[in-house]
Amino acid sequence: MSAILAFLLGNPAILAIGAAIVGGLGFGFQQRLAGAKAERVRQAAVEAAARDIADQVQNDIGALPADAARKELRSWARS
Repeated sequence: MSAILAFLLGNPAILAIGAAIVGGLGFGFQQRLAGAKAERVRQAAVEAAARDIADQVQNDIGALPADAARKELRSWARS
């Protein structure tokens, strides 16, 4: 067993191949994490835009007199 281990650790070609595999896997995981982070940032921007629109609608409804708001909301109510 120790002879096999000594051979694997003493052979520079096998070490280079192992290092390339480990490096490739590390790079792949890093890219996957970067993609997930980018998606979270994109989703946060979409949600912020939706919140802005909702706030604008809420402000518009709040600015209307009560009778006008009821009239507007009647058109949205399900019959």
